[in-house]
Amino acid sequence: MVIKSAELAVTCGVTSKFPENTKTEIAFAGRSNVGKSSLINGLLNRKNLARTSSTPGKTITINFYEINKEFFFVDLPGYGYAKAARTERAKWGKMIEKYLNNSKTLKSVFLLVDSRIPPTKDDQQMYDWMVAAGFKPVIIATKTDKLSKNQMIRSLGIIRKTLSADSDVKILPFSALKRTGREEILDLIEEIVTDAPQEES
Repeated sequence: MVIKSAELAVTCGVTSKFPENTKTEIAFAGRSNVGKSSLINGLLNRKNLARTSSTPGKTITINFYEINKEFFFVDLPGYGYAKAARTERAKWGKMIEKYLNNSKTLKSVFLLVDSRIPPTKDDQQMYDWMVAAGFKPVIIATKTDKLSKNQMIRSLGIIRKTLSADSDVKILPFSALKRTGREEILDLIEEIVTDAPQEES
């Protein structure tokens, strides 16, 4: 897939109404500071379209990026930030769950997990939410440049086992630093967008 254009189209806060898009949506979810913004920027060949921060919990909105005037990347708020107030974490969780259950054009969800550590309880809960909403999540193992080849193979096995992911669930390694995995992810996204029927506007 060739990325010709990408722009932030809509930003939704906790009380915002989600846009009624007719184009395919592909959502990205993950723990705070897992590398979600870096993944989106890396896929789009843009440095700062999705804001990155070393401070967890930076993204507290749902951001819709229109890609090639054809479909949307949907950047969901980072979850699991321990220093955020419990009431705030609950709001983010409800917002994510509401989006997953109500979007009419969401065709696929990508769950990002840190390849260096086993998936957390929050990761497991998010995976279960995605499955309960009727999706077969694509799992992206981030920060793989920190691992040796053998460590990465072991990590992918731990991720699948911890999340109880079926054998046909895709787990793709990605490194924002080395850009490994970018083309594989873009190829998969192209398949999703090409296969998705478009609603009439």
